[in-house]
Amino acid sequence: MYPKLMIDLDKLTHNTHYLVNKMKHHDLSITAITKLYGADSRIISVFESFPEIEYFGDSRIKNLQTYQHTHKKKVLIRIPMPSEVEDVIKYADISFNSEISTIRLLNEAAKQQGKTHRVLLMIDLGDLREGFFEEEEWLAAIAELTHMTNVKLIGLGVNLMCYGGIIPDAANLGKLVACCERVEQAFNLKLEMVSGGNSSSLYLLDKDSDATLPPGITNLRIGDAFFTGESSLGTKFADMHGDVFTLAAEIIELKEKPSYPIGQIDVDAFGKVPKFEDKGNRLKGILAVGRQDVAFDGLYPDDEALEIIGASSDHLIVDFTESARDYKVGDVVKFRLHYGAVLQAFTSQYVTKEYIG
Repeated sequence: MYPKLMIDLDKLTHNTHYLVNKMKHHDLSITAITKLYGADSRIISVFESFPEIEYFGDSRIKNLQTYQHTHKKKVLIRIPMPSEVEDVIKYADISFNSEISTIRLLNEAAKQQGKTHRVLLMIDLGDLREGFFEEEEWLAAIAELTHMTNVKLIGLGVNLMCYGGIIPDAANLGKLVACCERVEQAFNLKLEMVSGGNSSSLYLLDKDSDATLPPGITNLRIGDAFFTGESSLGTKFADMHGDVFTLAAEIIELKEKPSYPIGQIDVDAFGKVPKFEDKGNRLKGILAVGRQDVAFDGLYPDDEALEIIGASSDHLIVDFTESARDYKVGDVVKFRLHYGAVLQAFTSQYVTKEYIG
């Protein structure tokens, strides 16, 4: 049944071995992020087999619930909603936080459940997503937190690249380490986790890179790099597979048509004014996959002569003109996927999942 997302578990195992060894060499603990694939049990089983992976992290409580059997420590990486604090305590061992009012609620919920919940404070170092921005604010939060009975501060973390596109480097990650040193000295604490970002920080472990990971960073949160074989900055690792995920979609129409629409152009179904280049008549195909299934701008055809020219909710429109292959209606076209495309395809109920290995 198409469209189909194929998951090569053997290639994933190979990639995981590679990254685990790389991070072990730098004395880094690993938080394997499970949200990309909706905490799929077959993929979870691969990561479960690596004792070097100490933490499983996800932004959704629903995903954390699915692997309560694991011996890995479970981390809620999205700032908790005040309305979900009871479930946070129930299903997560650790949560990332940036609001002292929510931490107070976590403390009360943990008290009611007879637990001690561990928290990591997020520091905003310029990407302008989550995190304390002013030093006075996070110092005041820690001063209050250290007197709470049922929550324990275990460290500080930062997020980069996800919103503002700020590149992790020795300077901003060095600031995170300095913040940790300030906390340890001011409050006589030893922080066990200094979480220096996500897959975008992996390039700092490359021996050929001019930049290096600052001493003092103890943890990275890795998600898509296990599957794409590259850091979020596009640094490719030669010894890793980049095609753990492959999307296959079926051609349902293949005809020669003009490249420029006929008539007055207004907004499309998504409220955008489309732009077209007039290239004359082209061999254009429609594939039975669309925006409801996948982020089409994150697809890369295996046949590099193909050009994706657009998509509606149910159709992917592809220019086949330059390809030397003799495609027919009913043929299957395969694509490699970027992060956003995998994220959407895996969570779409309309995309079949097939496992290899």
